[in-house]
Amino acid sequence: MYAAPPSVEARVFTAIPEHLFKSGQRSEWAEVQFHGAPTPTFLEGPSFDRNDDLWVVDIPWGRLLRITPNGEVSVGAEYDGEPNGLKFHRDGRGFITDHKQGIMVFDPATGRVEPFLERSLLQRFKGVNDLVFASNGDMYFTDQGQTGLHDPSGRLYRLRPSGQLDCVLDRIPSPNGLVLNKAETMLFLAVTRANAIWRVPLMRDGTASKVGTFIQLSGGGGPDGLAIDEDDNIAICHVGLGATWLFSALGEPMLRIKSPKGLLTTNCAYGGPDRRTLFITESKSGTILAAEMPVAGRPMYSHAA
Repeated sequence: MYAAPPSVEARVFTAIPEHLFKSGQRSEWAEVQFHGAPTPTFLEGPSFDRNDDLWVVDIPWGRLLRITPNGEVSVGAEYDGEPNGLKFHRDGRGFITDHKQGIMVFDPATGRVEPFLERSLLQRFKGVNDLVFASNGDMYFTDQGQTGLHDPSGRLYRLRPSGQLDCVLDRIPSPNGLVLNKAETMLFLAVTRANAIWRVPLMRDGTASKVGTFIQLSGGGGPDGLAIDEDDNIAICHVGLGATWLFSALGEPMLRIKSPKGLLTTNCAYGGPDRRTLFITESKSGTILAAEMPVAGRPMYSHAA
């Protein structure tokens, strides 16, 4: 095993103002996930649009929140759903993995949210979680639902621009965040209930081969969201531990970023003028954290055509 990496504390970039908190309303998602405890907000899915605004999802209340570069927060959209992951296509549209509705598409200019892919062969998904685009337009997304070691039936899908949907992997105990390496020959997958990052080599036709564990974590609730930089170093949000780890392309620990606000560090994205800042959601408190990173991140939106 490796020695513990250097540790830094993230700073608070902004927080959801209390006047945007929800109260006195019922959220089925919050009742299941938090046993009915008050959940005025729960943030995930940070993603930058072409105007350098940061968007996050508010899962229990079906909201997409816009955050300006100076930290001002507003509601950009609200609909009947449970948005979990969000990525912006280079054409400006936002694509949402919605636990309740499937894949949704979002126009940030109008706030309109519409269904994009609700079912597979007439069957509902378990609960889609996160997504990433390849440069050829393929969308990879995870179908997590309530899966885990007790029910390892989660799936990794690929949706081609033609509309063809392929199951790349099944029998996954809680597939969550995912990223592609720079060469797009490898997909890294957070498998939350196994507390691990899987390495998924991609064949030329997009199928998977020789899948294995790349990083084995311990403690907390497991890895959630991932981000990758220009050197293929992987940032891992470790939910329940209040930490975001940076691992090298070889799987060696490089840095630990501690949360000053809470333990539910769920998702992250690179942004800022030089894309060297990692923005992290601390979901329960409704806080966006930030930390300067040693290598610049990927472009703020997808290369997908």
